[in-house]
Amino acid sequence: MTYVYNRLFLSALLTAYFGALLISPASKAGTVLHTSFDSDVLQAPYPMTLYVPDAPPKVDSGYPVVYLLHGSFGSENDWLANGDLENTADRLIASGVIPPTLIVMPGSKSWWLNGHNELAETAFIDDLLPFVEANYPVATVRGGRFIAGLSAGGFGATRFALMHPERFGAAAALSPATYVPLPPKNSSAYRHPAFINAEGAFDAALWQESNYPSYWSDYLAKNITVPFYINSGDHDEFEIAQHATALFSKLRAHQPDAVELRIVDGGHDWQVWAQSLPNVLVFLLNYHQ
Repeated sequence: MTYVYNRLFLSALLTAYFGALLISPASKAGTVLHTSFDSDVLQAPYPMTLYVPDAPPKVDSGYPVVYLLHGSFGSENDWLANGDLENTADRLIASGVIPPTLIVMPGSKSWWLNGHNELAETAFIDDLLPFVEANYPVATVRGGRFIAGLSAGGFGATRFALMHPERFGAAAALSPATYVPLPPKNSSAYRHPAFINAEGAFDAALWQESNYPSYWSDYLAKNITVPFYINSGDHDEFEIAQHATALFSKLRAHQPDAVELRIVDGGHDWQVWAQSLPNVLVFLLNYHQ
């Protein structure tokens, strides 16, 4: 299956969005909820913050749903507190740039993998996705389900999209911590409980088996293309621009019409991620199949 992403279409949508931003007052288009549910995998409450549209779904199949992942040592509230998520979603929906969309911001103690401290991947796939789809009027097909994240959440979004391409219609990895072969020494991965083994040392083998090169061949074998949006700040202190470009190059060789890369002015910070969020949501919710 071939995906064609129309850059002129993206430009027109963003022009409409920023035009509405300049000439109209803020319009409430959704409600934020802070909630949790009991996770069988975690044997603990699974926290999440939800952006729930106030308007009904545009199609009978339900709202499209975007899963938006936080970074290392982050929480389910990060995108709301630091990423201007609510105002951005309100503007995009109110101006018609994206349809009414449910945005799920889950919390995790891990790097979105089955690490030494939490079975985050299994909990996400086996508990969170079924819970959301059973309790909210969302699409339950691949074309209505999307995944995105920043830094460690970009690592997670890449994992979920490439390991489970049958589940996600598109993905976005912002400043993704997809370091190959290992993280730089200043990365928080070296002190994160997800990667600290019983001896108190960083588990390099777990890192390498969890990163995208280890399951790349499986992604190709499934023959399901997941369109990707990738970005990084040009002054990122973890040299993520280099690693993001490597991920882009690998995807572009396989799916040249279904991957975008943006290297923007900035570091590894919320200025980059908040400013990128409109582009991410437009990409996820308006690509052409």
